[in-house]
Amino acid sequence: MQDRQLPSWLYALNEEDLKFLKLFLLNSGSLKALAGIYDLSYPTIRLRLDRLIVKVQEAETEAQDAFVEALKDLTFAGKLDAQDAQKLLAIHEQTTQA
Repeated sequence: MQDRQLPSWLYALNEEDLKFLKLFLLNSGSLKALAGIYDLSYPTIRLRLDRLIVKVQEAETEAQDAFVEALKDLTFAGKLDAQDAQKLLAIHEQTTQA
């Protein structure tokens, strides 16, 4: 297996979130199956998934914002020229969209 860094949004998830995500994947995304596993109603499981989606989206936005702010800081401090900053930002946006 290649050495690669885990996506930043993954670190925003707690152990229970990861367990839920794993079960979701192992059950082919069936919320009905998860409702049975957790002995909860379908709407409750759907709400849990919606909250997990929001958590991942917020973590992605925070990581993106932190990177962009670091690029701005380096550029304004004269440690990185604007063209290089734009190139790095474009690469970052491409990799985070994947």
